[in-house]
Amino acid sequence: MINLSFEDIEAAALQLSPAERTRLAWFLLLSLEQDDVELDDSILASWVEEAERRGDAYDRGEMGAINFDESIARARARIAKRKTE
Repeated sequence: MINLSFEDIEAAALQLSPAERTRLAWFLLLSLEQDDVELDDSILASWVEEAERRGDAYDRGEMGAINFDESIARARARIAKRKTE
């Protein structure tokens, strides 16, 4: 396994297109079910609906994407800010 920090993984995930993030979120939620963690169907449905809404907004040009370096910088700034709060 590649030894990446959660922050690096989070920042990289934020660089994915909305459609790719939807697929990743779905995959991660399914992996929880495989670990015998029960997911409330309404919560799962809400996440899927939100992911689809964001993917559609991206497809319509209502939201954009940023490059990887900027995403990493923003994520690290948010994390640093949380640590000081």
